[in-house]
Amino acid sequence: MHELSPDNIHPLRDEQVAQFARDGYLMIADLFDAEEVELMIGVAKADRLLHAHAFGRKDAEGRESRLSLWNHPGDDLFGVVSRSRRIVDAMEQLLRGEVYHYHSKLMLKEPFVGGAWEWHQDYGYWYQNGCLFPCMASCLIALDPATRENGCLQVLKGSHHMGRIEHGRFGDQTGADPERVHAARQRLEHVYCEAAPGTGVFFHGNLLHASAANGSPNSRWSLICCYNAARNDPYKESHHPRYTPLRKVPDAAIKEVGARVSSAEKDFLDPASDKS
Repeated sequence: MHELSPDNIHPLRDEQVAQFARDGYLMIADLFDAEEVELMIGVAKADRLLHAHAFGRKDAEGRESRLSLWNHPGDDLFGVVSRSRRIVDAMEQLLRGEVYHYHSKLMLKEPFVGGAWEWHQDYGYWYQNGCLFPCMASCLIALDPATRENGCLQVLKGSHHMGRIEHGRFGDQTGADPERVHAARQRLEHVYCEAAPGTGVFFHGNLLHASAANGSPNSRWSLICCYNAARNDPYKESHHPRYTPLRKVPDAAIKEVGARVSSAEKDFLDPASDKS
C-alpha cells in the first residue's frame, strides 16, 4: 500500500519527482485501496447522470470509446477523489506550485467495441484553450485491470521534452503529427502502462500517449483527473475553466463520502462546446 498521511503535503519522494521530470510520467501502485476502487466502480456503474452525459469519440478506424467529462469537481465521490491530498499535493510537487482542477473524465472502453485513442499530447488540445505554458498534467486511476489486450495506456518515455507537436484530426479525435510520432517511436522507449485497479499514473501534458482498441472480453474503465498550474491561468475563456481555487480534502474523505452524494450538480461538458 502506498502510505500517505492525510495531512502530508509532500507525498512523493525526491526520486519520484525526478523520475517524472525525466520520463514524463510516474506510476504508483495502490494509490487507491480496494475499498476505494470498489466505491468508484459502484458509482461509475450506478450513477445514471454519468452515463446520460457520456459521449463517444471515434478513432481513425471508426471504433468508438465513450467518456463523461466535467469541469468543476463538486462534492460527490469523484469530485472528492480529484480534490484528495494524495493527488493534489503530488501534482503540486510535480508542477512546482499551486494547481487547480482543469477537468476530470470517466473513460469507458467497453469489451470488443472500445476504440483506440490516437497518439497525442494533452497540451496539443489545451494549447488551443489559451494555456500559454505546458505546466499541466493528469492522473489516470485504473478502475479495471489495464492490459495490452483491453487497450491500456501507452506512452513514449521522455517525449514531453520534445515540446508541443502540431495536431490534426483523425476520426473524431485530435492526434499528433504522424511523421513526428513515427520519428519519436524510433528513438524513444515505448511503454505499455499495464496496471492493477487502484494504480495511479501521473503524466505530463506534453507526454505522447495513446491506447489501442479493446479487443478483449474485459472492460477498461478509468478516471482521469487533469490539472493546470495556477500560474498558467488561461488568457481567454474556453470550454474548460480558468483559475478556480481548489479546496483540498483529506484522503479519508473518500470513504466518508462513499456513494452517498450523486453527480446531480456537476457541469458536464457538452461535446459541441469543445472547439479544440
